[in-house]
Formats: sequence, C-alpha cells, structure tokens
Amino acid sequence: MLEEKLLLVIGLLFVVSMLSLLSEKVRVPYPIFLVLAGLCISFIPNVPHITLEPDWVFIIFLPPLLYAAAWNTSWKEFFLFRRPISMLAFGLVIFTSAAVAIVSHYMIPGFSLAMGFLLGGIISPPDAVAATSVLQNFKMPRRITTILEGESLINDASSLIVFRFALAAISTGQFVLWEAGLDFVVVAGLGIIIGLAVAHIAYVVHRFLPTTPSVDTAITLVTPYLMYILAERFHASGVLAVVSGGLFLTFRSNDIFSYNSRIQTQSVWNTVVFLLNGVVFILIGLQLPDIIKGMENYELSQAIVYSIVISVLTIAIRIIWVFPGAYLPRILSKRIRKKEERPKPNTVFIVAWSGMRGVVSLASALSIPLFLSNGGVFPHRNLILFITFVVILFTLVLQGLSLPLIIKWLKITPDDVVHEHEMEQGIRLRLAAAVVDFMTTEYGAEVEKHEVFKRVKERYERMVEYADQRLAKKDDDTAKSILPKYRNMLLSLVDVRRNVLDKMRHEATFPDELIRKKEAELDLEEARLRK
Repeated sequence: MLEEKLLLVIGLLFVVSMLSLLSEKVRVPYPIFLVLAGLCISFIPNVPHITLEPDWVFIIFLPPLLYAAAWNTSWKEFFLFRRPISMLAFGLVIFTSAAVAIVSHYMIPGFSLAMGFLLGGIISPPDAVAATSVLQNFKMPRRITTILEGESLINDASSLIVFRFALAAISTGQFVLWEAGLDFVVVAGLGIIIGLAVAHIAYVVHRFLPTTPSVDTAITLVTPYLMYILAERFHASGVLAVVSGGLFLTFRSNDIFSYNSRIQTQSVWNTVVFLLNGVVFILIGLQLPDIIKGMENYELSQAIVYSIVISVLTIAIRIIWVFPGAYLPRILSKRIRKKEERPKPNTVFIVAWSGMRGVVSLASALSIPLFLSNGGVFPHRNLILFITFVVILFTLVLQGLSLPLIIKWLKITPDDVVHEHEMEQGIRLRLAAAVVDFMTTEYGAEVEKHEVFKRVKERYERMVEYADQRLAKKDDDTAKSILPKYRNMLLSLVDVRRNVLDKMRHEATFPDELIRKKEAELDLEEARLRK
C-alpha cells in the first residue's frame, strides 16, 4: 500500500516535469497547460484516482508557496504600492464577495445571502502563480508585477476570513457585523504577530548560530510550516503569519545568509516551488470526475449556466473595481497626484485582466463540511464545488491564454528603460570606484611591486572609466557593437574550460571533488555573463 502511494507521488512529479517541458514547446503557461492536461488525464480509463484533500493545500502546499512569494517580493516596493495592493487584497475581495452573494442569491433558487458570501469568499482571490507565469515571458512595468505579487500575498488571507465567517453564519444561523469586524482584526493581527515572532527566532538562529548552507536551507523549508501551523493553532490567520514573517526575513536576508547559503537555498527553493505549483495545478484538473459525480441531484445544464454567469461576473467586477481604484484616489487627493505618476490605462487593464483563479479557491470549496452543526446536510455543497471549478477553468483558459495577446496589442513596455540602465551603470560605477579606493589604500605597495595586484586594480579602473562613459553617453557605435561579441567570447571561454574539465574527468587524473568545484565556479560565471 505504501509502495503504491509512493509510486503514485513519484509518477505525478514525473508527469508534471514532462508536461511543463511540453508547455514550453507549445508556448502555453504551465499552470494553464497542467490544468487542461489533468482534465484530459481524468477521462482516461483505469487512471489512479487522486482526490485533492483541503488539508494538502492549506498545510502542505500553501505555506511554502506563500513564503517563496514573500521572499521574492521587495519590502520597499511592497510598501511603496501598499495602497493599490490593499485596495485589491481587501477591498476587491469584499466587493467581489458581496456582488457574488447578491447575484447568486437572486439567480439560484434556495441560495441564501450567507451561501452567496460563502461562494464569494471562495472565488474572490486570484492566483498569482497563473498571472506571473504568463507575465514572466514579457518585460512588464515593475508597478504591475509588484501590485499583482503583493495582492496575492494578502488576498488569500482576506478571502479565507470571509469564507470562515460565512461558513460560521450558515452553520450556526447567527451573524453579527460588528463581531465579525472585530474578529477580522483579531485574526489578522494575531497572525501577523505570530509570524513575526517565529521570523525573529529564525533570524537569531541564522544570524548567531554556526549554521551551514544545508542547515540554513533546511530551516527555510521548516519556517513557513511553523508560522502557519502555530497561527492556525491559535485560530489566527496562517496566511498573514507566513507573509509577514517571510517579508521580515527577506528584508534581513543579507544579514543572515552567506553567499553559499544564498546560492544553495535559492536553488532548492526554485525546485520545490516548481514541483508544488505543478502538482497543485494538475490536481485541479484531476478533480473533475468527483465534482461531476456530485452533481447527480442538479440539472447539469442549469449549473453550467450559473457557473458561466458567475465567472463573467468575477471578471467584470475586477475591471469595474480596478479602474476607479487607479484614478479616483488621484482625483480626490492632491498628495497622491504629487507623489505618484498617473498610471497608463493599458497597464491598469493588464492588472484588471490578471484575475485568474486557482487552487486556494478549490481547496476552500472542498473544505466545506458535508453536514451542518445540527446534523443536516450542508445545502448546495456540490453546486458550490462545481461553480468554483468552472470559474477556475473559465478564468485560467480565457484570461490566461488571451493575456499575452492583449499585452502585445496594448504594446506594454517597461517604464523608463533608459533610466533603469543608467541606474545600473551608476551601481557599477560606485562598486568599482570603491574597489579602486580600497586597493589604493590597503594594497598600494603590493600594487606597485606585484603584477597580479596591479592587474586587479587596472581591471576595476577600466570598469570605472567604462561606466563613466556610459553615464555621460560618450560611447560610440563601435563600443556598442563590440559588447555582444565580447560577451560571446567570454561565454566561449567558459565552454572551453568546461570541455577541459570533462576531459580531466575521463582521464581520472584529478579528484572528482575538485572538478565539481571548478564546474560550480564556471556555472556561476556563466550565469553572471548571461544575466
């Protein structure tokens, strides 16, 4: 039995890897491709049945995915765009929940407002992985990516809190608005406190104990689970605990990690996040047989109509919210007009169109209990599951596949590429100048006596001169044309050295450990050159 389950997990990971390769070939973002592939696989006879348990998502998948997203988010930019992020993560979630509640209440017979808020809380949070996987192949304005990433860090928490309150109202038949508001503040605040407390403990361990890269990596894998489980144990928001703790640690990452810990940790996390995301999205597609089986008591055609109406509604609500949210604060506040540039309508539309739903929505729907607290059957549970699945599929396919075309049609380009390039040159100039000053002050005698010291100083002096020329825009066409050729030459030298190492390995004249060490150095050099 154990061997069968282990084989099933390994097979699933292998299928995810192969399908992800295929998605690159057909140029379809892998979350969309995996959902559609899982949908097709579910219809194959005798395929092992896999049920997506809510606990798998909320405990196994969600903490590391949120933690990784927090690590890849700049706290400075997150704070800079806190207003639009908050309007999407809190305001839009509540607005979507209310709109879905009202429409579903009047459209579906016997569907109460509380049931509508339950459905709204389930389908309100977009999935950031789907959006960022589509956008990663395009050079986007940093404002767009920061807002979408920041929204995804918080909207899961707000939607799950709405879901929790609606579920309690349905189960108990009681709902008091001021009590719900107070509970919201307590749940969110306590989650943040617990997340920061665990993050400070992790900071002390990383900073002051004699850890190794392997230990550092292991601790980063354990930390998000500690944050999430402890917060949920005290009935707080596990999502906000992971997000707040992750943002704190990424802000202090330069203080707590050595260079080799950063390299190893990043490599491990890239693999973990890829596999977790892949498994989650293919599992979404594999749930269709169970969901359809539960629709025996409903007319399928009518359920499809309900699902499509609500899917279109969720897309329209986001567009209706995003455009006023982008421009009304500027109209009402002189301070915002002075502080922020006016967002372009095409970039605002990209944010509005990037509302694909994902696994958190499906996991929330699956976590609805089968029975009420009084022993009665939970009403409309299977219909909610079906609507949630269709909304996920509808938004992923329609918005996900059309987003690249819309980006090209609207001619979205990064903001001020020239200014960004100048800032990059400025950083290079400051770094190189600091090295030259340090060499002159600390190793002046060695520079005069020894050729190797002199060459290092001359190298950085040339970097200073080159950066000065680029900043002053004095470089001619010849210098511009030679740079790509120069970079290709350096990459060719990396290949030459790698071939020599390969020959050494076959000759067995040097220890494998030394050869692997030199290969790692070449890998880092090639990564720097290609970047």
